[in-house]
Amino acid sequence: MPIKPFIPWVGGKTALRPTLYRLFPNNYNRLVEVFGGGAAVIFGRKSDSCEEIYNDFNGNLVNLFRCVRDRPMALMRELRFLPLNSRDEFYELRDFLRQKEPDEDLYFSEELALCQQYFPLLEAQELQELMVNQSAARDVRRAAAFYKVIRYSYAGGGSSFGGKPVDIRNALNLIWLCSRRLSKVVIENQSYETIIPRYDREGTLLYLDPPYYEAECYEVGFGLEDHRKLQQLLRNCKCYVMLSYNDHPFIRELYQGFWIYSVKRLNNLAQRYDAGSEYAELIITNYDPREHPKDQQLSLFQQTEENICECTLIAEGGPRLQS
Repeated sequence: MPIKPFIPWVGGKTALRPTLYRLFPNNYNRLVEVFGGGAAVIFGRKSDSCEEIYNDFNGNLVNLFRCVRDRPMALMRELRFLPLNSRDEFYELRDFLRQKEPDEDLYFSEELALCQQYFPLLEAQELQELMVNQSAARDVRRAAAFYKVIRYSYAGGGSSFGGKPVDIRNALNLIWLCSRRLSKVVIENQSYETIIPRYDREGTLLYLDPPYYEAECYEVGFGLEDHRKLQQLLRNCKCYVMLSYNDHPFIRELYQGFWIYSVKRLNNLAQRYDAGSEYAELIITNYDPREHPKDQQLSLFQQTEENICECTLIAEGGPRLQS
């Protein structure tokens, strides 16, 4: 059954998943979440023979995913099972994560090599084991700090304290479930410019949920030239491509020639002060989803427990996949 992401993430696609899956192609054998975020698309799928790759450019987020996958018990121990809800602790953790430290990975291999060079074999092996364990413990501490900052923050944005009680213990079972689900998922920490060419081949489905145009709620910057560069990369792809974007005239114009679907969903954040408020998004593909019908007749209307998503084809035509 679908799993809820273990961490809230700005722009997460949990509510949109049923609509996305109905528009997926039928014959892909590799799924790549290029802007992985909370990995809602991967967690919503059944674990099958399809190869799955999670990627994000946020190093703290990727480190957390690796710790959830590889060291879930150590991570839960570091979280200390405590329902801590302190504004002071939030800002202490946030400042810790924002520290500008040297990239320890640049020096770690060198230190291991020097250890082997200048110490007898048995002593070198013992020292290397200690160094590896300390490095892993550092990763877990950083993952726990990042997890707490996101969970304590307003709307999962990570920048301001949410002011609501959060019992970390309630998430431990979900962390364990997500750890099992991630066991065969490849986790990458690359830019979109690197990851797209790396996996662009027939049989691959690239799902992209880039920072939305003119949206200021993302930790990683994504300017006008990035939006244009991303489109140039995708228009020449040999694989299947699907994007989700905010419905903006610039994006509609930028992706002319692609298949574009308009989606309206409830705006969860706005519900607090404007009941029934909707948010308009686009689903963009380089293939015609109607050529990939599912077991039931392809419907562009999908209701979930969390949202009602209405999807309508607004621009026909589109590039054929590069041969």
